[in-house]
Amino acid sequence: MVEKLTETQRDAQLPALFDRGWELVPGRDAIRKTYRFATFVEAFGWMTRAALLAEKMNHHPEWTNVYNRVVVTLTTHDADGLSELDLALANRLEALS
Repeated sequence: MVEKLTETQRDAQLPALFDRGWELVPGRDAIRKTYRFATFVEAFGWMTRAALLAEKMNHHPEWTNVYNRVVVTLTTHDADGLSELDLALANRLEALS
């Protein structure tokens, strides 16, 4: 079972993601980022690559796509909040963008 992040883990690891445009989701223990691309095709291509990564990790994002924007929300439902899986996926998504 995956465990929720401790305050120490949050304090150590979240600021680097905040510096890259991630933010806390109000009312939830989750993080979110909006990625913007030049075109719909670029956005959808990125989502396809991200989906393959998420599937390998067996950790799937909540996301929406409108034209050239992809909004990604990460939380671990089994942990009832943020876990190491969310941080790992966020960092892998950053490497893709």
